[in-house]
Amino acid sequence: MRADPVGQTCGVTSVRETVAAVVGGRIGYEDGLDLLTVSPAGEVDPVLTGMLFDAVGRLLRAGWQPAELHRVTARRGNPACGHLIVDAVAAYQKDFKPRTIDPRWRAQAEDLGAKVWWGSDDGYVTEVVQHRRADRVTLIDAVLQALKVLATLPPIEILIPPPGQVARPARSPGSEALLSRVRALLAKAESTTFPAEAEAYSAKAQELISRHSLDEALLEASGDAQVVPYARRIGIDHPYESEKASLLDAVAGANRCHVVWSPEFGFATVFGFDADLDAVDLLHASLLVQAHRAMSRAEPPGGKAGRARLKTFRQSFLIGYAVRIGERLADADRAALEESRDAAALLPVLRSRDVQVQQARDKAFPRTVRGRGFRVDSEEGWESGRIAADAATLR
Repeated sequence: MRADPVGQTCGVTSVRETVAAVVGGRIGYEDGLDLLTVSPAGEVDPVLTGMLFDAVGRLLRAGWQPAELHRVTARRGNPACGHLIVDAVAAYQKDFKPRTIDPRWRAQAEDLGAKVWWGSDDGYVTEVVQHRRADRVTLIDAVLQALKVLATLPPIEILIPPPGQVARPARSPGSEALLSRVRALLAKAESTTFPAEAEAYSAKAQELISRHSLDEALLEASGDAQVVPYARRIGIDHPYESEKASLLDAVAGANRCHVVWSPEFGFATVFGFDADLDAVDLLHASLLVQAHRAMSRAEPPGGKAGRARLKTFRQSFLIGYAVRIGERLADADRAALEESRDAAALLPVLRSRDVQVQQARDKAFPRTVRGRGFRVDSEEGWESGRIAADAATLR
């Protein structure tokens, strides 16, 4: 009878225990990887697949959403880890009926391209090697890296019910139509090379969002409907995550939302009412695109000698851009309120909603630390960022 190289060398009796020992750091990573690659594929592959899918399922039930799990694993591991997470999400949701999956959760899975393309879970590793033309050792390495990352992630606030729980009703047709119009306007603002056109498109988008938000607040005040604050996590890509998060904070503040930034996970949690959350999500994404485009036109030449100068320019540009965006959006929001026919009735409603949003934030994050201010080291970048914000921002 042939000896099992995993059990013989590691002193453990199963592949599962070996993988757990590698993930837990009880044996060296390279030693564990070597042991797994020389062991029979028929013994190793199903265990690796099962442990990966189980770990992803555990975290999806613990509050993590598909896009968030993909983001943090790809950031901390490698791009191959991201592909594994997408497949694990597909494996998790296949056992649930579509009507039991929240439409927001399902939309994230669809955006990632999560679908079961392999034949059986036991043969998943072999099929990945063939389908993606990957090296088996490299794939096992990616699975181990993904498992190590997943093992470090704690449960987080459940913002979208995972599959199998009662799904939140889909948005009304009117809300979907509004969002489609806003997306179309912002897409035009992003694509045009003329600042005046970008401002006009963005201004129209903000006008639509503000009117919808204020109408919803008045609806609540009339007693015809009851709405409650929600939270949404928005990913922030590197580099310059903190500066980009400051832009999100500026957009959120102008739209009556509150933000908690979690740099260790690469996302921010935005608290507010649905219409305002939609505004923050859409506007932040669009304005970030416009900021990058303007920054690339304004930045000084790079090169080895200018790398430090380029970095400080970009940081200062994004800070100046965020500050100016916040000022302009706040002006736009005040103007929308003043133009409302029911401004007097709206003020106490808006104050009440702000208290509710703060309470929702404090319940989810009872202990937070106020972010420290930014240091601007490039006056050129700061001024360029403010000029760009004047060109791209909203009235």
